[in-house]
Amino acid sequence: MRRDGQVLVFDADDTLWENNVLFERVIENYLTWVQHPTLDRLQLRAVLNEVQAANAITHGYGSRMLVRSLGDCVEKLRGRPATGQELAEIEELAAALIDHRVELIPDVAETLAALAGRHTLLMLTKGNPEEQRRKIDASRLAHHFKAVSIVEEKDSETYRRFLAEHELAPETSWMIGNSPKSDILPARQVGMNAVFIPNDHTWVLEHTELDPSDGAVLHLRAFRELLDHF
Repeated sequence: MRRDGQVLVFDADDTLWENNVLFERVIENYLTWVQHPTLDRLQLRAVLNEVQAANAITHGYGSRMLVRSLGDCVEKLRGRPATGQELAEIEELAAALIDHRVELIPDVAETLAALAGRHTLLMLTKGNPEEQRRKIDASRLAHHFKAVSIVEEKDSETYRRFLAEHELAPETSWMIGNSPKSDILPARQVGMNAVFIPNDHTWVLEHTELDPSDGAVLHLRAFRELLDHF
C-alpha cells in the first residue's frame, strides 16, 4: 500500500550514486603497492581501517581523508613518515577517485522524478562540503529536492536539528539510505521511519546490526522498489 504526502529524506553516497566502490578500487591498488614483509592483505586492511576510523573523527570524510589515511598508514607500517615520493605515488593512486564522474545507481533519476510529484524530497548527506556539492551538481538531481543539507556527521543530534530546521513531523518522515550506522539507527532514535536499501559496497565502518523486528524500518532490495510504497 502506497503512503501519500510523506517527507522522504535521502542519503547521497551509495544510495543515489556509487561512492565506496571507487574508494575500494583505490584501496585495493594501495594494498598491492604498500606491501609488507609479514602482514597479508587482510592484516594491512585492518591497520588501514583503524587509521581511517581515527582520521574520520578529526578530519571528516571524503577523498582527502582517504589520501591522508593512506599516508598515515605508511607511517604506521614502516615506523617513519611517508617520503615525498611515497606521498606523490599515493596521490597518483587516488587521482581516479578524485576526478571520477558521478555514477548514478540504476533507476535513481526516474524514481526520484516520480516520487517528487507525490512527496516532499530532501537530501541529507555527510562529507566534505566542497566535494559533496561537486557530486550533487554532477548528478543533476538537485532539482528534485526541496533542500540539501551537508553535515560533518550523521548521528541522532544531527537528525534532531534536521527535524527542527525543516519543521518535520517524525512520524511522516522517512530516512532512506544504505548505512545502518549513519542512516537507519540515528533516524529511528529520533522517531523517524526509515528505509534501508543495502549496497554491496557500503564502507565497513558504516556496518552495524539492525533490529529485524523494528516495523518502522522498511527493507528494500533496489531503489526502484520505493515506488511500490510511496
